[in-house]
Amino acid sequence: MTFPTHWHPVVEITILGRHGVEGRETRKLVFGTHIGTHADAPRHFIPNGGTIDEVPLETLIGPATVVDFTDCRPLQEIGVADLKNRLGAKAPVRLILRTGWSEYFGNLKFYNEYPFLSENAAHWLVEQGVRLIAMDTPSPDNPSHSRGTLKDSPNHKVLLGAGVVLVEYVANLKALTSREVELLVMPLKLKGCDGSPVRCVAIER
Repeated sequence: MTFPTHWHPVVEITILGRHGVEGRETRKLVFGTHIGTHADAPRHFIPNGGTIDEVPLETLIGPATVVDFTDCRPLQEIGVADLKNRLGAKAPVRLILRTGWSEYFGNLKFYNEYPFLSENAAHWLVEQGVRLIAMDTPSPDNPSHSRGTLKDSPNHKVLLGAGVVLVEYVANLKALTSREVELLVMPLKLKGCDGSPVRCVAIER
């Protein structure tokens, strides 16, 4: 999955080393920092913000709470009251938002109609001390608030500006049966980069 814009390159995999010629197999990989399941570092939207190699492992690995919003309608806004209703008065350090939207991978509906956080919800999560939000959608922002609009990705700016790591395009959340899991988000250690593809694993106790 690659966001369909010119600043997000599609994946290219080219075989260079061949068993029948070079006696070994190697490949050249071309991909963007926000391909497939990936983590946004603050630098993605914040000038001079922290880069993916600077994100501490203790932010990326640890207990996380799964919040189920699979009953959301297309383009539904998830507000503070919705989060409090399912989380209680206190949000966890690591939050996994499950909407079921990964079923639309490969379809433009994935990018155009996903549920999203309200701006007040983004501020509330920051105030609650959340350090990481993983989601099976392409963004925490209203899809109508994109580049070239009056409001360009306000939730990205609020969350990343507060140092919250965003893990987007998370797959297979429907396989989870537990509300509390051990989350491991493992990006490439790309020096000075705004994000990275990740291997994202949830361990149920």
